[in-house]
Amino acid sequence: MHHLTRAEARRIAVRAQRLTADRPTDVHDTVHDLWLLLLNPTSAVAPSADLVLWSRIGSAYDPRELADALDGQSILEYRGTLRVAQDIALYRAEMAVWPGAGDRLKDWQRSNRQWVADNEGCRQDVLELLRADGPLPISEIPDTCVRPWKSTGWNNNRNVQMLLGLMVQMGDVAPAGGTGRDRLWDLAERVYPPGPPVPLEEAFRVRDERRLAALGIARRRGPEQPVEPVDVAEAGEPAVVEGVRGEWRVDPAQLDAPFEGRAALLSPFDLLLHDRKRMTDIFEFDYILEMFKPVAARRWGYYALPVLVGDRLVGKVDATADVKAGVLRLHAVHEDHPWSADARAAVDAEIEDLAQWLELDLVRP
Repeated sequence: MHHLTRAEARRIAVRAQRLTADRPTDVHDTVHDLWLLLLNPTSAVAPSADLVLWSRIGSAYDPRELADALDGQSILEYRGTLRVAQDIALYRAEMAVWPGAGDRLKDWQRSNRQWVADNEGCRQDVLELLRADGPLPISEIPDTCVRPWKSTGWNNNRNVQMLLGLMVQMGDVAPAGGTGRDRLWDLAERVYPPGPPVPLEEAFRVRDERRLAALGIARRRGPEQPVEPVDVAEAGEPAVVEGVRGEWRVDPAQLDAPFEGRAALLSPFDLLLHDRKRMTDIFEFDYILEMFKPVAARRWGYYALPVLVGDRLVGKVDATADVKAGVLRLHAVHEDHPWSADARAAVDAEIEDLAQWLELDLVRP
């Protein structure tokens, strides 16, 4: 059992996420080390995946590198995340047993299976069309579903979108370049690297190990997540963190490694923050993404960027990229506690670097 202080736990997490002074330089290697990039359509400052890579690499990062990797399929989109192509083999066995292995399917899994079965004709139409003419954007894939997708949310009647998402889980189709509105779709067999899938139980084990390597420290069990878990089962070694209840799993490769911190502005969807319970337990950081709150109820801003200095999350930067006006508008810098002069200068340098990377003039309040 490893006994860690909160500071040691934070440094393990920050180092694992490549947020130290030793910056990475290669996009593919960085995505591999981070395990995944979470996608989100909101880009008040920049697309989240690009923000994550900029926060690691700095203004030398060119978003065209990621776009080229997606078009060249060395980095692939899978269920709202970006991963290096080789890691898809860790999901192929799970695709083969969709909607889940064994008899313990949840009601929503049975419901999805039945909906696909009811629309098998549309599924076959999609496969035939892509086989003949793919890759194609979703706008060129007709809706021949006989049973509409029903929900109380914005996905209601978005039949083709929902069917494609389930066909990704089944291993039928895959995004084949681009993201968002520019995303193309093709047969998975033409997108995923050739080779046999990793057997299911081995795949789960390797995924836990890779996830822990990217997180540094995580819980053995955590709340269920729709795509990417925040827990790591038996990966790594057991640890306890001073002042925090319960047992953790730690990546032994991160123990006793040197640490040289720096300042960084993070995407709200950064993997360092993805497990909000871990963020609270280890970093003692108060943060909620407020873009869905009324303006009057916001404390930090529509798309406030969490601020890292060394091994501490210390505040938020409220900024908006106004591309048409050619400016990065800095609305506010929120200090959770008063910063030192050195911390303030380091954060200010990151704000300047963000504007330079975006090729926008910085406008301060």
